[in-house]
Amino acid sequence: MSSVLFDVPGPRARVRHRLLAVVGVLGVAALIAFIAYRFYDSGQFEPRLWEWLQYENVQLELLKRLGNTLSAFGAGAVLALLLGAVLAAGRLSDHAVWRVPATFLVEIFRAIPLLILIFMFYYGAASFGFKPTPFMAVVAGLTLYNGSVLAEIFRAGVRSLPKGQAEAAYALGMRKTQVMVFVLLPQALRVMLPTIVSQLVVLLKDTALGFIITYQELLDYVKYLGAQGQFGRPLVPMTLFVGAMYITMCLLLTWLASWLEKRNRRNKKAVKPAQDAEPLVRADA
Repeated sequence: MSSVLFDVPGPRARVRHRLLAVVGVLGVAALIAFIAYRFYDSGQFEPRLWEWLQYENVQLELLKRLGNTLSAFGAGAVLALLLGAVLAAGRLSDHAVWRVPATFLVEIFRAIPLLILIFMFYYGAASFGFKPTPFMAVVAGLTLYNGSVLAEIFRAGVRSLPKGQAEAAYALGMRKTQVMVFVLLPQALRVMLPTIVSQLVVLLKDTALGFIITYQELLDYVKYLGAQGQFGRPLVPMTLFVGAMYITMCLLLTWLASWLEKRNRRNKKAVKPAQDAEPLVRADA
């Protein structure tokens, strides 16, 4: 048996692949051990540099900054999904009056770096007499950038479905909105879910850019606490700790998406083939 891209490896190839995998794992482990040794040799694991974890005020402030990070992520994710759905619907429209503006917005906001979008809202809006809060600027930037990317994901997911799905729905007399909502989107969501989750993970990590405009999130607290001389300026320990928090949040988001996908497959009902109907009149022998 062979796959589409390559033949199934033989005994020698399997042994070679296992050896390469072992060498790769050992190489990564050696690199991690070297980095840990350099941290240890430079005194980054000394108890004095980790004393800040014992203070209740620091713990409460970390929880507060974590809440701010999750708030920006939650608002940005919901608005980006809504904006992506609207822009995708515009790009899939048969009418140029909707398709052209939607295409223009997607291409513009997808091409502008997220940090520039945040600067535009936070500093540029002041010239029009409106001063947004750091939270508003961060959420607006996350919404526009990730919404334009999600619009392309949604459009690609709908386009990946067989044309016969829509044609059969149109033959039954359904309008285009009904075809999109009841036929195409439920199937496309299962295809798009891994890519959507990957983009939401990117959105979660991009909330760290808010520290540049003084938004009080986790990275902003790392910069503040890492410069405190009373704790020995624990910039590296603080970065490691907050980095572990980001990794945990991303893993939880990925786990949630996997759980939803499994539940969706479990709840999907299998369609049983119809049994052949017996003839009403039998021919005489």
